[in-house]
Amino acid sequence: MKIFCIGFQKTGTSSLRDALSEIGYSVTGVFGRDVPLDELRRTYVERGLEIAQRFDSVEDMPWPLMFRELDAAFPGAKFILTMRDTDRWYHSIASHFGAEPYHIQQLTYGEDAGAPVGHEARYREVYDAHNAAVREYFADRPDDLLEFWLERGHGWNELSAFLGRDDCPSGAFVHTNSRSQRMGLYNRVRRKLSKMGVLPYAGMDG
Repeated sequence: MKIFCIGFQKTGTSSLRDALSEIGYSVTGVFGRDVPLDELRRTYVERGLEIAQRFDSVEDMPWPLMFRELDAAFPGAKFILTMRDTDRWYHSIASHFGAEPYHIQQLTYGEDAGAPVGHEARYREVYDAHNAAVREYFADRPDDLLEFWLERGHGWNELSAFLGRDDCPSGAFVHTNSRSQRMGLYNRVRRKLSKMGVLPYAGMDG
């Protein structure tokens, strides 16, 4: 059974990836980083369908953009729409990507909106429209779509019920790529570089 995560980035996709891996599914993530925008726009669906053949599950971008094609190509697949409050989602993606243009963002939000900072209205509009389109598409097939909200406390219970698994872990759900984790890694790297003499000594985190 294929499991396709079709929520946008910064909605808990990394946590879901690690959870699915923990219970035995092979998962792949972003593709197209090394493909120029014009070529990616023409070929991402074909590329994605070929990649999806080789894995149990997919997550991150640009997978959400092709949920209809994935559904047509893999009958019986399950779809998970990771969700987050729009305000919190935008602030997270803006903090993560800033004002630097990225061609996969251009594919998603428009060629003139390659970075979230400076294009807030566009990002919000595309994000909300995607979630609405997914809900409408699966409106008559509730067993095929799970709306998964980490910020509302969803976790193993919701995932195991949706997948029909009785062997999922209990307790706290996986929480990957949080800001505290990223800052912890950042500070560990800074301290190591300080000890090597590459940076001035950083005795305090921050």
